[in-house]
Amino acid sequence: MNINAGTLLISAPTLDDPNFEKVVVFITEYNEKGALGFVVNKLFPRTFNELVEYKHSNAFPLYDGGPVEEKSLFFLHCRPDLIEDGIPVIDSIYMGGNFKQAVAHINDTNAQQNDIKLFIGYCGWDYNQLEEEIEEGSWLLCNMDKEIVFSANVEMLWEEIYKEYNL
Repeated sequence: MNINAGTLLISAPTLDDPNFEKVVVFITEYNEKGALGFVVNKLFPRTFNELVEYKHSNAFPLYDGGPVEEKSLFFLHCRPDLIEDGIPVIDSIYMGGNFKQAVAHINDTNAQQNDIKLFIGYCGWDYNQLEEEIEEGSWLLCNMDKEIVFSANVEMLWEEIYKEYNL
């Protein structure tokens, strides 16, 4: 299986890094510079409205997207009808876009948890670094399913995927 935008990475049980223990990473970019993705099953300890700038917003889950740029917000969504300028990743999943529109739709509840996922930080790999980590057995690849990316049942997601794909 090749790596590309839309690939899901499952951390191997033997991966010895607390940042990536039992995580599912959705790759959003893959090119000659490297790879970029987000951990989709690790809740951040605070909600969106607990961030000072968004204290007047609705409570909405934040996810720990990865150890890079941990002071920045990123988002994925499947609602290009509500949020303009998103970058298509695969099928009906978009990365980023008009963040003011995203916040407005979170607050008026047009965007639900299965429509948008907010991340603090992301995962990044330099050219060929991810391939080396896969070759050494740190990561397993599995087929993409939109429901996995936007799943709200994150506590058991790694175990479910691991079992379902016999990894």
